[in-house]
Amino acid sequence: MTAPADSPRDLPYLRHATALLFVDMQEIWARPGLDPHTQGVAGDYYYARLNGTVIPNQVRLLNAFRANGENVLHTIIESLTEDGRDRSLDHKLSGIHLPKGHPHARVIDELAPTPNEIVLPKTSSGVFNSTAIDYVLRNLGVERLIVCGVVTDQCVDMAVRDAADRGYLVTLVDDACATHDDTRHRACLDAIAGYCHITDTDGVLERLAAMPAR
Repeated sequence: MTAPADSPRDLPYLRHATALLFVDMQEIWARPGLDPHTQGVAGDYYYARLNGTVIPNQVRLLNAFRANGENVLHTIIESLTEDGRDRSLDHKLSGIHLPKGHPHARVIDELAPTPNEIVLPKTSSGVFNSTAIDYVLRNLGVERLIVCGVVTDQCVDMAVRDAADRGYLVTLVDDACATHDDTRHRACLDAIAGYCHITDTDGVLERLAAMPAR
């Protein structure tokens, strides 16, 4: 466990009010050679962590949430247009553009959404800034949000902070997230510990199994 067991945010999950959010688990960020920004030593660390730890843990989380009938959401970076004119200024300046329907924008096969799971394309780092996720979560009756994905200190970080600011009780799954080196990952966890409960995959699965009826 990364955060103290007595974290004030470590409260029981609520049935049909607890959702799992995967952040940017899509082909371009998960498959070596597709993202030109992830190369060399940083790329070696990142892809090794993804394939050896993060994706297997995410599959465990996904299977457990599906088995319990709880909501699963996926957010991906994907423009609403082919030319990307709808992107945020930051994404334009950073050269981040995945045209609508691009195969590299889709969620990786290991986590492929079912027809009844929600996929939210975004054009900024923060899913709460460029999608209707807040509206969707409130319609679903979600109060507890479990967050994992890539990269820890960018889009995952923003999802956690923005969800906390909007009144969701957030859990970050340490071993189901990755960024480009361990120092960055740990620094981010230290920085956002005041916005969420931080635990590991086993911790989430234990709480899910003990989830009381609402």
